[in-house]
Formats: sequence, structure tokens, C-alpha cells
Amino acid sequence: MSFLKSFLLLLCLLTGFSGAALSQEDLESLRPLVNALAEGKFKETEKQVADLAATGNPAVAPLLEALGNGDLQFRKSDKAVFITRSAGKGYQLIDPLTLEPAGDASRSEVSKIKVNNGLRRSIRAALGSLTLMAKDPAVRLSAAEAVFKAKDPDAIEALDAAIAKESDNDVRLVMEQARAAAVLNSTRGDADKLEAIGVLASMGNRDALSLLTGFAASAEGEQKAAADKAITRINKSLALWGNAQNIWYGVSLGSVLLLAAIGLAITFGVMGVINMAHGEMVMIGAYVTFVVQEMIRSSAPWLFDYSLLIALPLAFVISGGIGMAIERGVIRWLYGRPLETLLATWGISLMLQQAVRSIFGPTNQEVGNPSWTSGAFELGQLTITYNRMWIIVFSLLVFAGLMLVLKKTPFGLFTRAVTQNRRMAASMGIRTPWIDALTFGLGSGIAGIAGVALSQIDNVSPNLGQGYIIDSFMVVVFGGVGNLWGTLVGAMTLGVVNKFLEPYAGAVLGKILVLVFIILFIQKRPRGLFALKGRAVEA
Repeated sequence: MSFLKSFLLLLCLLTGFSGAALSQEDLESLRPLVNALAEGKFKETEKQVADLAATGNPAVAPLLEALGNGDLQFRKSDKAVFITRSAGKGYQLIDPLTLEPAGDASRSEVSKIKVNNGLRRSIRAALGSLTLMAKDPAVRLSAAEAVFKAKDPDAIEALDAAIAKESDNDVRLVMEQARAAAVLNSTRGDADKLEAIGVLASMGNRDALSLLTGFAASAEGEQKAAADKAITRINKSLALWGNAQNIWYGVSLGSVLLLAAIGLAITFGVMGVINMAHGEMVMIGAYVTFVVQEMIRSSAPWLFDYSLLIALPLAFVISGGIGMAIERGVIRWLYGRPLETLLATWGISLMLQQAVRSIFGPTNQEVGNPSWTSGAFELGQLTITYNRMWIIVFSLLVFAGLMLVLKKTPFGLFTRAVTQNRRMAASMGIRTPWIDALTFGLGSGIAGIAGVALSQIDNVSPNLGQGYIIDSFMVVVFGGVGNLWGTLVGAMTLGVVNKFLEPYAGAVLGKILVLVFIILFIQKRPRGLFALKGRAVEA
């Protein structure tokens, strides 16, 4: 029994297409074809096997399997066909379609349906074509993928028949690829194998590369030359897709850095405060998401898919409120003393971490992914996860919203005025202390909603914010203090550069190299990529 036959039979059973899962009417329509196996010679039986397979009904798979194993017999009195199992001096009869017990019979009451090698080959082909021609495209696709992995030459004829009838282009493509894999593993001639090499070369993925590499090791002449050429082509294609994947990962990392740094950019630009507690605002946003999900799990589980949407405004308000309290209670007394501000906010960050440890414990907390952020899809050779994709979209929406607030609202006008010239803004009647407080609250609130997003891709723990604070400062300094466009460009640039360095230098050394690059860059452009006038610059 071939691997393919066993797999396809198992597939039929596991996908719920056994006889018991079908309607009684469907089963009874097959009964005349089944009972016809009791009559005729090998040639007639071979045709009857083909007719059963042509129905595309997976319920016939167990009886074909039993026929190939010599376990299919017919009752002499009425020519009814059964799967038989030895039971004492007789047999237990099993209905070949429903697989339910159908009584017992003595050995003299039944007669075995005989098979020869030619009929066994027909049965193997029938079992292969059965799922390849199933009504459900998903079953046909799974069967074709199984043939591709098995590379069974016995499945070539079944694949040819299935390809000729296939109406789904995606399924047909996989069937053609499976046929090519089987042909390379067969004794077919040069023309067929060269055609198969071309089909596999057009796949351009690592599965095709593995097959062709194994084939080229033992091939000769024209076949080896064609396989080597296809291998070179696939390697070039994979290198290009690898670069595209690195860019995607870099943009994904850049969007995370943007979310973590964008709040820091406006507080640093307006107030000139080195806020070491900014990472803890991110952490608080993540824990707000955890609390919201725990309440939904216990009280309203049907709302789980909306948990992130519920957590976003709460995280913004809670983180923003804590940020304003820190500014009003501590930071406003330390303006103009950057070292003391740094030490004070560092102490606040330690206090917030310990408070979270005392409330929630030191271990990671489980934050689930709603259905719309779960899973992934493929684009060519790129694998794109939905959670990363939505974080990129979310970070750009936050960026656009913040730009709109700063450009189109009175608060934004006052903030820009304070950034450019604090004394002149104060002399024009702008209450600069409240602008400082609101700006700090806005930056902290944005960090909170960044924590909601980061809870989908990172561990929610008291140390969550510490992993992003240094990178956030690098983004802000590299892009230009207080300049949001600079923050966007800086985040994406550092994200992509990091992902291209990691395969060669490793994650830690890659970050060190990026830090060295930023230090050298700041020596040439002390005000970053996009210079912005403000109190920090004027100082």
C-alpha cells in the first residue's frame, strides 16, 4: 500500500466525508455500483472501480481500500457486497458505505471478490483520483499538496485526469506542481522531466528548490543542466524576496518604534524634558488592555473581538492622566535642570514598575489576539501577519491624527508657538504651564495607546517599556527633536536598517552598530535629519 493511498483515505475520514456524514439518499444512489462488483471478471471489475471513483464521493474510499486488501466479499444469496472481518468460524459483515455492522455470515454464505495486480493498480489510481476530484475545492487542494509531498509516481495518471477536469485555477496550479514532483521521482523520459523542471522553476519557493537540488544530485546531461539553471533562477528569486521580507519586517519594526517614540517626540520638543518614565506609559497601556480583556472574558465574552477598540480610549485617558499628574507633581519644579529631571523620571519609572509588580505580579500576563488580528497571508514569497499589518496601519493613523491636532486645532497652534519661542508665547497670553501639562498628557496618552498595540506582539510584563525607551530616544534624536516627520522617517529608517543588519551581525551587535551610526551622524548634524527651532535648540 503506497503512502499516497493511505494518506488520501485518512484525509477522507478526517475531513468529515465518511459515509456516516453523507445523506442516506446519496449513499443509496451508490449501492447499485457497489453491488455490481459481485459480478464480472477482472476487466469488468476494473471498469466498475473507475465508475465508483468517477462519482467523486469519498464514501467509496473504505470499500476500495477493502477491495485492494482482499476484504471485500459478496453474499451469495442476494449478491450484496460487504466489507468482512473474521469473527470465529465466520465473518462479521460491515456495510461498505455506512461502515456500520450488518450482521454475520458463515464462510459458505459469502464469496471473496478477487483482485490481481492490474486491478490493484487501478484501485491505487482510483483512491488517488477520489479526493483529487472531490466536490470541495479545499479537499482537492489538500490531496494535491499531499501528492506533492509524497512525490508518488503512481499518482500521475490520477493527477492528469484531475487536472483535465479542474475548474479552480489555484487548485489546478497545485495539481500541476504535484504532477511535476511525481514526474521527477518517476522513470519517465527527458521531455516529461524537462517540462516538470520548468513547472517547479516557476514555483520559485524553497520546496521547489529542495526538490530540484535533490534531483540535480543524481541527474545527468540535459536534465542536470536544466535543473542547475532552475536552481540558480530560484536562488536569485529567493534573494529578492528575502530583501522584500526584510523591508517588510523593517517597516513593521519601524511602526512599533514610531508608536513608542511619537509621544516622546512632542514632549521632548515642547518641554525639553528627558522623560525616562515614557516607557512605563507604554506598559500601563498594555496592562489596561489586559484588564479590559479579563473583564470581557468573565462578563461578556462575545465582546472579545472589540476588546482592543474598548481598551484604546481607556489606555489614552489613564496613561494621559498619569502623565499629567507626573508633570504637575514633579517635572514642573525641575524645568531647566535636565540631569535632575532625568533622575526624577527614572525614579518614577522604577516606582511604576514596582507598583505593577505588586498589583499584577512579576510574570507575563496573557493578552489575546482578536480574530481580525490573528493569522497571516502570503503575498508571493512574503508572509504577512495580520497583527503586524494592523499595527502599521494603526501607527500611521495615530501619526496622521496627531499631525491634524497640531496643525488644525487651537491647542496645536499654542503648542507650536511654545515650541518655537516660549517667552514670546507667554507674552502673547498663552498659558505655557498648562500647555506643558497638556502636551505631557498627550504624549503619555499616545504612549498608552502604543501599549495597546504592542500587547499584540510582545510580552505584557512590568519590563515592557524598558525595551523601547532607548530606541525611542534614538528615533527622536536621529529624526530631529520635536519634528514629527523626522520621527516618522527616523523610525522607519532605523527599523529597516536593523532588520538588514541582524542576519549578518546579530540582534545585539546590530543595535550597537546602529547606535554608533547615530552618534557619528549627530556629530555632523547635531539637530537631526529635520531641524526644528525650539527651546531645546535655542538653549
